Amino acid sequence: MTDNAIAEEIGERFRQLRLRKNYTLELLHDRTLISINTLKAQERGKTKLGTMIAVLRELGALDELNNLITPMSISPVQLAKMSGKKRQRARLPKNITHQEEWVDKW
Repeated sequence: MTDNAIAEEIGERFRQLRLRKNYTLELLHDRTLISINTLKAQERGKTKLGTMIAVLRELGALDELNNLITPMSISPVQLAKMSGKKRQRARLPKNITHQEEWVDKW
């Protein structure tokens, strides 16, 4: 699927969720203070993360964001190496000189 097709599918899922919850666009607008045009755009797949969060919260589906990107688990060895420090930046492996090489191998 293309990026646009995925965005359109997500928009359609927002529309279906709204309809399942029996919300009109006007009611959703009243509850979230998001303009009706913005809500319509969201249902076409053109939205911002903040808008998504507000709509999901109002429709009682905010937990669905947990499925978007699963949390990374850290192995005990990695945890010991980090010794309480959070990783601040990414680094290419020493044998890779350009980001594109790493993406191709990854």
